[in-house]
Parts: sequence; structure tokens; C-alpha cells
Amino acid sequence: MRQAHVTSPPPIRSGDAALVQRALARDEAAIRAIMQANNRRLFRLTRGILRNDSEAEDAVQDAYVRAFTHLDQFRGDSSLSTWLSRIAMNEALGRLRCKHASVEWSELPNRAADAQIIQFPLSSAADPEKSMAQREIQQFVEHAIDELPEAFRLVFITRVIEGMNVEETADILGLKPETVKTRLHRARTMLRDNVERKIGPIVMEAFPFAGRRCERLTEAVLKRLGITA
Repeated sequence: MRQAHVTSPPPIRSGDAALVQRALARDEAAIRAIMQANNRRLFRLTRGILRNDSEAEDAVQDAYVRAFTHLDQFRGDSSLSTWLSRIAMNEALGRLRCKHASVEWSELPNRAADAQIIQFPLSSAADPEKSMAQREIQQFVEHAIDELPEAFRLVFITRVIEGMNVEETADILGLKPETVKTRLHRARTMLRDNVERKIGPIVMEAFPFAGRRCERLTEAVLKRLGITA
């Protein structure tokens, strides 16, 4: 008796058009592929606006629901990633406007990432102190980025953290490429100044030379000078 031939779905091809067509047909693998390719970017962008992890995750979920519900409106004028980024940013901006209705949004266009802003390589469990220090550094950097003004923070996140080029950043944020370059330079300057101001007192306490180390050095010198036995 011949066994029935079971056909498997064709492999997902690279390119937005193939994924969009399969997603429109509610192909789970295609939808997963789109989300996995864009989760980090969308989270970082929304968190850059909302500055709250849980709110950013909620915004990304709502953005995905909106995007997949209206996926037939994607025309391919820009990349799928850029299209999704605009929807996610609109969702985050809308949430922020609801919370702060009096905020002026002239700096940002009214258009339509897993959960960490910056991922430092964590050491193994064998070195918990180093892991804790790395997490503290990560949190410190995230807070410093959070304190950048909105327009500069988004340019910094898209260009530096997400690694997008100038043209793609300009497209997503609705800016001129020259404006992207100017804002990135300004963001780096403000971030550096902020970090130096905050970390200065901490650096002054680095490499303490007291306690047993101080005593050991003192005794060694005294011994070499023949002052002590």
C-alpha cells in the first residue's frame, strides 16, 4: 500500500515580499520570522520613547497586532522593517501623548526590541561578582541614554545601538540625513558629558590604596631601607 505523500510548506524565502505573502495567508512560520527579525529593534525604539520596559513591550505587541491586521497596506515603498518601525513609533508616541497631553511634539514626525537596550556579554555563573558589575554598568548606560532629550535619544538608539545607517534612520524618523548626523553628534556629546559628570565621583574612589595593600607596601619599603627587620 502506497503511503500518502505529505507535502510540507515551502521554505520561507528571503525578502519582504515572500514573507508578507505568507503572513497574509496567516502562515505562522512567516509571522514568527518577521517578529524574530524585528523584535529587538521595535523594542529599542519604543523604549527609547517610553523609557519603560513593560510599556515598551506592550507598545510593540499592539504595533504588531496593528501591522499584521493591516498587512495588506504594506506597499514595499520602504523595507518591511522600516514600515514596522514607523508603526511601533507611532504607537509609543500615542501612548506618551495620552500620558502627557501638554508635551510639544514638533521635534518628531507624527507617522506611521527581547527586552534589553544594550546587551553586555555576561560572564559565567562562576564569577557572580563580575556578572553583577556588568549588569550595573548596563543599567548605568541605559539610564544615561534615557536622560537624553527625545529627538537626540531616538537618533542615538537607531544609529548607534541598532546600527542603522544614516539613510534608514532618516527614513524612519522623517528627518534629513544632515539632521541625523547633527543630532547624533550632539547626542554623543551630551551622553559623554552626562557619563563623565556622574561617573566622576565614582572614578575618584577607584583603585583604592588603603588597608592591607597600603600596609604591605609600607612594610616592604621600610624593610628594603633597612629600617625594619
